[in-house]
Amino acid sequence: MKDVKIEFRKTIYPISKGLNQYLQKYNRTTKVTLEYEDLMRFTGCVALEDKNGNDTHWLGLYYPDSEHQEIQDNLNRIYTYLHSDGDEDSLPYLVVDSIDYCTFGNSKPFRIRVRNILNDNYTNFYIKQADASRVYGLELEDILSPHRINFLVYKNTLIEEHISGIPGDVFINNYLDKCTDLEKSQIAKEFVKFNERCFIGLLGDMRSYNYVVIPIHDFDQVIYRIRPIDFDQQCYEGNLKVYRPQYFKENKVMVDMVESRLKPNSIVQYRKEVRSLITKRISNSSKRFRDLMKIIKVDSISTPENIKQLQSGFARFYKNPDYLNFTQMGEILDKAIHDSLKEKPINQK
Repeated sequence: MKDVKIEFRKTIYPISKGLNQYLQKYNRTTKVTLEYEDLMRFTGCVALEDKNGNDTHWLGLYYPDSEHQEIQDNLNRIYTYLHSDGDEDSLPYLVVDSIDYCTFGNSKPFRIRVRNILNDNYTNFYIKQADASRVYGLELEDILSPHRINFLVYKNTLIEEHISGIPGDVFINNYLDKCTDLEKSQIAKEFVKFNERCFIGLLGDMRSYNYVVIPIHDFDQVIYRIRPIDFDQQCYEGNLKVYRPQYFKENKVMVDMVESRLKPNSIVQYRKEVRSLITKRISNSSKRFRDLMKIIKVDSISTPENIKQLQSGFARFYKNPDYLNFTQMGEILDKAIHDSLKEKPINQK
């Protein structure tokens, strides 16, 4: 298995006027009283470790006493924007337990934990730099996948809900061996479907720590779902393999499990199921999907070198020279989605 390398960190692309108008139309924008840059005013931090003493790449932050209460009040209001359309009736019962900052990755997110003091239930959400690539990825996930996702944008600030689940690398290392044979076969099926969704939607860099595995108790069995949690590499890289999780060495255990437990005709069937579901999702959200494609096809969210490489890759893959005429990643995405839903699934190696 050859590993796929991503050599350079992706540029953060600003929200264009067209994308902002789209987000306003579909209620993805809000006015906040605290922006990403405001949270950078922390005065101290401590490295956070997991229960085994390993570095998590997260820092617990401290703010000056003079600003702490104001920051907490504003974060509680942001929580209400995300989860209750700004209804402030719950504000007296909300408290910010922690503000953490991630030093790893493109978006440099803040993780906010808000607790309801009436019942001690808590919810995490994230405040990030608003990157057009990530926003397109979030919106496509909501439209094309079986999963819904909630986020809001204000200027250069992205507010994003937490996606619950077990990080893929943690699941592979700590939980997979404990699964039954039947469960492993079901996980293999889900990985095939996840792999197909990523490729069709051009969501890249799905190494094991960029997706979560979600166990769901269903009557007398546990079933599993796989969904992405990192959308920074939406429609950016030029290498076709970046959009297939099967090519990352971190997913080798999953790939081996697919090869050992699923027959080729079963893999083809599961890929057909994904394409059928995406077709239905597009049909049910046709106006929204067309509006999004209209914006992304004229937006600059990658480099000319990457666009040229992906043009050539898809021209060879679908044996269609039309790809060579495109000048934006969004044009390639739109054509690739329609071509993938028209084509019979083939064995992709």
